Amino acid sequence: MQLLQGNLFKDFPELKFVIPHGGGAVPFHWGRYRGIAQDMKKPVLGEHLLKNVFFDTCVYHLPGIELMAKVIPADNVLFASEMLGAVKGIDPETGHHYDDTKRYIDQLKGLDEASRYKIFEGNARRVYPRLDAQLTKRGLPARKALAKEMQ
Repeated sequence: MQLLQGNLFKDFPELKFVIPHGGGAVPFHWGRYRGIAQDMKKPVLGEHLLKNVFFDTCVYHLPGIELMAKVIPADNVLFASEMLGAVKGIDPETGHHYDDTKRYIDQLKGLDEASRYKIFEGNARRVYPRLDAQLTKRGLPARKALAKEMQ
């Protein structure tokens, strides 16, 4: 709400926030935030917040990842996993570790290859330009070159 109500990114346009664990309750309240922004005469959320705010995929079940993917654009999602982190157990319903988040993204229906690239690598290279520079220095293609290929 503070990001929505304020003008932080107007004053600091290069500042980036990564909200962990799928943004917590953010995907559930997205419609509320859109309405509040409208009532406050703020720009739409894509212009007001999504150039600077990102969400990671450290969500421990497929329905949570599916909701995040429906609400949050792929341009704003970064792959994350705590493999093996906070939840070390194996889900008896699936036989997999709870925090193996890659398999949830792999199961998303309607996610094209360009979006998969963004989530697994491209967005991290954009949000963390020093990472991109280091990877490029080590011989991995630069983010811009890969992004052009994905179009």
